[in-house]
Amino acid sequence: MAVKTSRPWWRDPWISGLAAVAIALAGMTYALRMIDNTMLSKLPLTTLAGKTTDLPSLAAGKPVVVNLWATWCPPCRLELPYLAAAQRQEPGISFVFVDQGEDAVTVERFLGGAHLGIDNVLLDTGTRLGREIGSTALPVTLFFDASGRMVDSHVGALSPTLLAGKLSRLR
Repeated sequence: MAVKTSRPWWRDPWISGLAAVAIALAGMTYALRMIDNTMLSKLPLTTLAGKTTDLPSLAAGKPVVVNLWATWCPPCRLELPYLAAAQRQEPGISFVFVDQGEDAVTVERFLGGAHLGIDNVLLDTGTRLGREIGSTALPVTLFFDASGRMVDSHVGALSPTLLAGKLSRLR
């Protein structure tokens, strides 16, 4: 008499397929929420020095790249050097780095050790900006034209090539 062994539920092709469809639908829903929030947020954010500011103030009439990140996020750490280099090479574009959910001490300690030399680091300790744009993951990078209208977005780590292509649309 043969004994039938059952495989774990996650190895079932039907369940795996349904999970893949659910993930794809969630991604499309996320993208649709990003399209609904097309203007630069006016949410108050905090500088590392403790002052309140907002994204339109930092944009100063230029195109702006807004990066939502955290010190504990490996993909964020991977892309930060590319964004830092782009900030130095693209003076006509404002770059803003909005840390999600961490305090100034944690962020300053990380930045000091990473030697990135980035400007416009803001704190969003309540992760309100992430929720406003419908972000469920980090990093998220948003690209706005000079009028403050979102023209592109990216979820996940940016490669130098991908970043260069997105920046060319802003110039």
